[in-house]
Amino acid sequence: MSLPFKPVVIVGAGPGGATTSLFLSKKKINHLILDKATFPRDKICGDALSGKVVEIAGYYDTDLIREFAEQQETFIGSWGVVFVAPNGKQLPVPFSLNPEKRKYAPGFISKRIHFDDFLVKKLNPAFAEIRLGTSLERIEKSEKGYILTLKGPHGEEKLETSLLIGAEGERSIVAKQLAGFKKELPNYCGGIRAYYKGVKDLHPEGFIELHFINEVLPGYLWVFPLPGGYANVGVGALSQTISDKKLNLKKALDHAIKTHPELSRRFSEATLESPVQGWGLPLGNKRRPLSGNHFLLIGDAGSLIDPFTGEGIGNAMKSAWLAADQVERSLKENRYDASFMQQYDDAVWRVLGDELRLSSIMQKLVKFPWLFNLVVNKALKNRTLRETISCMFEDLDMRARLRNPLFYFKLIFNRS
Repeated sequence: MSLPFKPVVIVGAGPGGATTSLFLSKKKINHLILDKATFPRDKICGDALSGKVVEIAGYYDTDLIREFAEQQETFIGSWGVVFVAPNGKQLPVPFSLNPEKRKYAPGFISKRIHFDDFLVKKLNPAFAEIRLGTSLERIEKSEKGYILTLKGPHGEEKLETSLLIGAEGERSIVAKQLAGFKKELPNYCGGIRAYYKGVKDLHPEGFIELHFINEVLPGYLWVFPLPGGYANVGVGALSQTISDKKLNLKKALDHAIKTHPELSRRFSEATLESPVQGWGLPLGNKRRPLSGNHFLLIGDAGSLIDPFTGEGIGNAMKSAWLAADQVERSLKENRYDASFMQQYDDAVWRVLGDELRLSSIMQKLVKFPWLFNLVVNKALKNRTLRETISCMFEDLDMRARLRNPLFYFKLIFNRS
């Protein structure tokens, strides 16, 4: 007896998987999307939605951005970032030099329990068969592609697919079994997150804060404002650093907010509103295979997290947008072999590769506190440099200056 056949199966309904589904539905391509969780469900994350998230949402439907802006009980607009150097100096950097020309904020912040549920509710049942509370248990090769064993509310079942899309995060079964991904300490980051209420002096325009404290360099402590007076607060550091320094991230976070001169003042009346929880982040420090025979990897499953900022959602949604194009090509040509699927890898690295390489370099530079202090000190005194750094959020060519040693030579010897 032949098995039920689904031409395209997406594993994972987080931002990467859901975005893939949305763009496939826009192309009128039938598919199955499944997730082991039922929604709404929490996801440990920093909760920041970068300009890339806004960009991809706009590609799908500009009404999504309007909804972000209007749903103020679950989304807050973010207009910039505050870099806090190891010496305590603060450098506010707006995401846009002309905010008055923007209808909506360049970025947003929203708890993942709200944002992921928002996207899942947008899935189109006319083209997407949605199975929540259903996990992928086994993957077996077949003539058409793969036989999948799924476990859902009604027990186990098998089905066959020609194209399997892994979008189930850093513990992706698809990535481990089909692409051979393994955890690599130098290219892996550990993070913890908690929700606080009553943190003083959160930025009125929703600026996110990155505090580069010496204990966790080249990682950082973050404070991201949320609706209702809440803040997402956490610490992230390279797994290699955690191992070498024998770091306990929970203790590092607690120590920082109790003893750091500025943070201790701001947290003096704050209350912890959630457990402190941890997760892993596979970083995009090197090019890895994102596809193969009959499969694609999206976002965290493909280790596409930004090595410097730790951003994962924007890169997940960008890779999802590109994956939908590859699915369309594969279905049209009836080709799912690795050489044909390589077009997806090439597209992802064409769009994200330079940025990931630059972020990897910036991550290494942060290991030198004196250099980070120097950049911040100079920027505080030099408006042109501040505007240059601001432009780097929108202009990759401008950001490329950061990998040029001449940039730092001029900083060191320029007295202005």
